[in-house]
Amino acid sequence: MKNTKESMSSTVAFFDKSLQKIRAGKASPQMLEGLKVDYYGNPTPVDQVANINTPDAHQIVIQPWERNMLPIIEKAILAANIGLTPQNNGEFIRLVVPTPTEERRKELVKKAKQEAEQTKVSIRNIRRTANDEAKKLKDDGTPEDEIKKLETDIQKATDDAIAKVDKIMDAKEKEIMTV
Repeated sequence: MKNTKESMSSTVAFFDKSLQKIRAGKASPQMLEGLKVDYYGNPTPVDQVANINTPDAHQIVIQPWERNMLPIIEKAILAANIGLTPQNNGEFIRLVVPTPTEERRKELVKKAKQEAEQTKVSIRNIRRTANDEAKKLKDDGTPEDEIKKLETDIQKATDDAIAKVDKIMDAKEKEIMTV
């Protein structure tokens, strides 16, 4: 039961983190998560070679610790194809995050809902695995009423995890659709 709850909560946490990457017209440092730059021959996350700040809701400022990293970071942003054009002023790189159109916001909501549905499927798969393990306990001589209680607890954990996913999704949809 403990493993099942941990698996479900980590699935919900992963979903929450993946939704942060969906741009809602608001700049956030998470938009650059996973962006790697060539740092002396090693692919290195951009946040390990520069400070990333958001001075306002529509800008991301990347200030590398070494000035020679500016063109490398700029190329990495362009290559990543994240829909942002870097502006290099010789000291830092500025990314202006445009406000999405109504149509684009609806696309983003659709994408977020697909992520939510995939997360719910993962949670249901965890439930199925846990129920299969509970049925195996029956073969080991565990009383049937304990197995029923365990299955009820598993279903309650599943319902709680799905409710969390729905709550996170509703908040994200509100954030995306707000201009």
